[in-house]
Amino acid sequence: MSNRLNDLQGLANGLNLLLKSLVKIQSEKSCLYYRSFVEKDLESLKYSLESKFSQSISRTPGQNLEILSQKTNAFLNQTQTLFRSAAFSGSRFFTSRRSYHSSVLFRKLNKNSHYLASYSTTADIIDKTTEDKQKIRKKFNVPKFKTKLSEQAKESKVPSTRIERLVNFGNLAAGLGAGALSEVARRALGPKKSQQDENNSILSSSKSVFLTEENIKRIVDTLCKVRGAALKLGQMLSIQDESLLSPTLQKIFERVRQSADFMPFSQTEKVLIKEWGPNYLDKFDYFDKNPFAAASIGQVHWADLKETGERVAIKIQYPGVAESITSDIDNLMSILNVSNLLPKGMYAESAINVMKRELLDECNYIREAQFYKEFGELLEGDEAFLVPKVYMQLTTPNILVTELIDGQPFDKCVDLPQEERDFISRNMLRLCLNELFVYFKMQTDPNWSNFFYNQENKKIYLLDFGASRTYSREFVDKYIRIIKAAADNDREGVLKWSRDLKFLTGYETKTMEDAHIDAVLILGEAFAKDEVFDFGTQNTTKRINDLVPVMLQHRLTPPPEETYSLHRKMSGAFLLCAKLKSKIKCKDLFDEVWKNYKFST
Repeated sequence: MSNRLNDLQGLANGLNLLLKSLVKIQSEKSCLYYRSFVEKDLESLKYSLESKFSQSISRTPGQNLEILSQKTNAFLNQTQTLFRSAAFSGSRFFTSRRSYHSSVLFRKLNKNSHYLASYSTTADIIDKTTEDKQKIRKKFNVPKFKTKLSEQAKESKVPSTRIERLVNFGNLAAGLGAGALSEVARRALGPKKSQQDENNSILSSSKSVFLTEENIKRIVDTLCKVRGAALKLGQMLSIQDESLLSPTLQKIFERVRQSADFMPFSQTEKVLIKEWGPNYLDKFDYFDKNPFAAASIGQVHWADLKETGERVAIKIQYPGVAESITSDIDNLMSILNVSNLLPKGMYAESAINVMKRELLDECNYIREAQFYKEFGELLEGDEAFLVPKVYMQLTTPNILVTELIDGQPFDKCVDLPQEERDFISRNMLRLCLNELFVYFKMQTDPNWSNFFYNQENKKIYLLDFGASRTYSREFVDKYIRIIKAAADNDREGVLKWSRDLKFLTGYETKTMEDAHIDAVLILGEAFAKDEVFDFGTQNTTKRINDLVPVMLQHRLTPPPEETYSLHRKMSGAFLLCAKLKSKIKCKDLFDEVWKNYKFST
């Protein structure tokens, strides 16, 4: 038998002895789990090493590698499950820190188990032909993409029933209340904290006893655990600048963008079986059970298709998320109302109703796949943008399969050269204008993780179309006239078309009209002059936020429902330009759109 096979046998026997020693000092439950599951898979792996290969010279190297890789994977999965189980809870040996490091180790071992297999199948066991070598390289190559879950991400079961989710929100409300009482006592009896940076932000710990660091951590932990609509709201907050969210709170909220909790595979597999059937693995040469991204609605795995060998990204929706959107938002709004965090005059009910409808649309992956196709066709041949291929035959309402791409999210692009940051910003503004005024459809979620930049091919990948929607020609005809009036510094034009579009009723006070016009003109400044606009030094957001209290006090009607998602995307684009400290010309972008626009009436 091969020396390398003997090496692997020795490794397997050594692991066996180590695990036996560990479980002996643990509870009876851990010993039972070991004997029932781990030992069985280990023996199966050892049997493959000792006998299967010596009896299978007729099989191809690829088949031999697949068998041994599966055995190794099964053993590693069961061992990791043992370490994570309640049987080891309270252990002096297996502390939470060691648990974390073992999780990282097993994730690496799991992903590279095929290398253990390929190590043993050398020429002294089976004869590798040139064709076999090519198959092996194709089957077991390491993914080139660098995207991975943040170290803050934790594995946790998604609370899929309304009762489970209500309990989490109830615990959050209780925790926020206790935290607020503690903060009241601290401010009354303890030394004052320095809050120089906090006082300039609308949402800061200095403005509310509910917005302490401890309470925000409670909110973020709960959002990352329940996921769904609540986490989506947290992601919207996470991209705001210091004029809305204080630097301290910004840092805490960063976690919600890329570090949501991810499902254990036992829960993930139930979704896979429900959507694709029990033999779902037959579709793939390889399926990575560990997600490389976890978001508000679902988490993403990578796999290699069996028929074509193409590498794909598989977005799997969290169970129960779609059914709980309405109750989640209602629960969250109850907490916000009790905490007195929502200002009067915000017309929150109107915004919440729109949000519920849009999130329900976002949970329909068939709908999202269709927008993938439409935007792919619209942007085909574009100098800056690429839309990944979508696999309609594999996509279901709860699973979306697309081409896997490589790159880095926009918030990781802050250290790129100025030229590349300007390239990203200018093209994102161009995309926003084209989406609304040329395509009449827009992907409205500005979360920076939805956009990847690839430095090698200088392309921007658009990755998420769940929040896409269309706009009527009637709405766009009026909206473009408001933007044109703002670019021309035409106050009367802004007022006229704002009334026409129902931003204003015509019965507002002069104070309200002036505040509204000022806000629109501030937003139009980038398109007003044919010169470089320095987003790094502008104070657009702060000036808009200074006008918000006036508009909240005097507003007589909620804004048009189309503008909630539209302004979310537009403000996200401006915040991106500011974060990247871009210096770009913008006027020609709008001028080009205006020149080619065809009014419907």
